[in-house]
Amino acid sequence: MGTRHIGRDQIDIRGDASTEDLALFFDAFPAEDVARKFAVNLVTGVRGEQVALDRQIADVLEHWSIGRLSRVDHNILRLAIFELLRLGDIPARVTIDEAIELAKTYGDQESGRFVNGVLDQVAARLKLKDKGEESNPAKPHQA
Repeated sequence: MGTRHIGRDQIDIRGDASTEDLALFFDAFPAEDVARKFAVNLVTGVRGEQVALDRQIADVLEHWSIGRLSRVDHNILRLAIFELLRLGDIPARVTIDEAIELAKTYGDQESGRFVNGVLDQVAARLKLKDKGEESNPAKPHQA
């Protein structure tokens, strides 16, 4: 399991985690410094851009209001959209795949599909679906 996955997994997805909450969490469940820094970066970034991230989510929800989202799905979407927008070194497909796995692990049986659909729409709207792919020499270029 990669460091970023561990960092995401360490974040309190209740929606009210602070850096102090993370410090207490890491006292109980140690993690490598890289995972800690990644988790703190996500928490502080999401908290600082929460309104804008929620706007991105609301813009793609069809027949659903943001208030009806489960806290788990809502916060996984916030984390992933923050990553898509602000963490340029992480390819979009990695961000989306990790978010789907978190949703399957912590959400209900439909969470994975729901998170996938929302993030696919957000990434398409923001023209970020191919983010990080151009630097991957293993992927052949499409003509």
